[in-house]
Amino acid sequence: MSLSAIILVVVVLGVTGWFIGVSRSKSLVAGNVSQLHSRPTYYGSYIFVWAVLPAALVAAIWSIASPIYIDNQVRGHLPAEVMAQGQTQQNLSMNIVQSIARGLNTLSSENRPADDVTIEDLKPILAEQGVAIAGSGETYMIASARQVNSMTRSSETMRAVVAIGLSLIGFVLAYMQITAKMRARNKVEGVVTGALIVASSIAILTTVGIVFSMLSETTRFFSSVPMADFFFGVVWDPRFANASDPNAAGQFGLIPLLAGTLYIAFVAMLVAVPVGLFSAIYMAEYAGPKLRSVAKPLLEVLAGIPTIVYGFFALVTVGPFLRDLSAQISGIVSDGGSSFIQAQSVLTAGFVMGIMLIPFVSSLSDDIITQVPGSMRDGSLGLGATRSETVRKVILPAALPGVVGALLLTASRAIGETMIVVLAAGVAARLTINPFEPMTTVTVKIVSQLTGDLEFNSPQTLVAFALGLTLFFITLALNVYALYIVRKYREQYE
Repeated sequence: MSLSAIILVVVVLGVTGWFIGVSRSKSLVAGNVSQLHSRPTYYGSYIFVWAVLPAALVAAIWSIASPIYIDNQVRGHLPAEVMAQGQTQQNLSMNIVQSIARGLNTLSSENRPADDVTIEDLKPILAEQGVAIAGSGETYMIASARQVNSMTRSSETMRAVVAIGLSLIGFVLAYMQITAKMRARNKVEGVVTGALIVASSIAILTTVGIVFSMLSETTRFFSSVPMADFFFGVVWDPRFANASDPNAAGQFGLIPLLAGTLYIAFVAMLVAVPVGLFSAIYMAEYAGPKLRSVAKPLLEVLAGIPTIVYGFFALVTVGPFLRDLSAQISGIVSDGGSSFIQAQSVLTAGFVMGIMLIPFVSSLSDDIITQVPGSMRDGSLGLGATRSETVRKVILPAALPGVVGALLLTASRAIGETMIVVLAAGVAARLTINPFEPMTTVTVKIVSQLTGDLEFNSPQTLVAFALGLTLFFITLALNVYALYIVRKYREQYE
């Protein structure tokens, strides 16, 4: 039985238990609901929780653990010559076995004989699934694939029996516990509270898992490359090692990547902050309700455009426009002058990224400005200040901590951008102060170092984790500082 069918059966049992629990609670007091400790719906919910929750958890855990167990069991029965090979070859063999197992299932679903099937017979089926097997394969793969299918069927049957059995047991036990004085509401709300705690813990556990996964690989990287060479190096040239050249391991200087990241983010903020902040001030203090209801959604549409679209816009439109414009200016200044702005440059990437960040600055700043108490506006206007003076000397100083926090959050968003930089600023790791030349960022190099079928066993690939951990702490520091400022603002003006 499939997982979806199991869940459907368990939910049907739970819903049935809900109606029975409500009916049972009412019958215990002969319809006088005031004699119950809790409302009848809580008694029904109590049965629903016990009929659904344990069975669903067991089915989910079983679905995760079963493929791992089956893979380990089948892997242990592979021929000795395969086991003697490296982990990569073993994984490749198991992938082929899994593909053959799916092909055998396809034959069974079509009522076609699969007893004496060969890999050659399965190739057309596997080709339809996008799987190509070179050569004739190995004879053991058919047997291993049959073992996979057999163990999978047995596991699915046991999963269905255990899950539905647990659901029935929970149903019966919960039904037997229902009495008029049972604290059903407290128990149900305790389950809901536990679910909320688990949900809120997922983000924390995910962050901890990300940090530890990057930290372990970063430690391996620093065992090969000194930390000083990474954090203070000014050359980025991660060549792969060569036995004939001891210096071919390359150089992993972070400074050019970090400089490019901060430089492009700075240019983007120069574009986004004035436009976004002025837009927020206008919509919060000057625009009428009708204009605001139209302008604000239109401005926030920019936030929904995919970053790859911004990258194409920079590559096809903005970059060539700036290049041609600089060529015309250079031609006016000196006849036959060449373009001094390259199509791929810090200016191009920063300008387009700034356009992308405008709605972030505008929306966050608008929310903060509108939260300033109206009494401060009224008091300023009552003393004879103009609308402009009120905005400059009352509203903005009051909203400044929150606006600064919003700008820091926007800056962390700019630091983590990748696609715009790839298309608009290039991939060259250079250290320059000229905004008209190309540079690259940390995120771009993380992608480039992890592109391709590479194993995490060399500094050239492990450096991506060191870059990721560095970027993580930079954005974390910005976010923590922004939250500190926002909380300080709220404590002062709420």
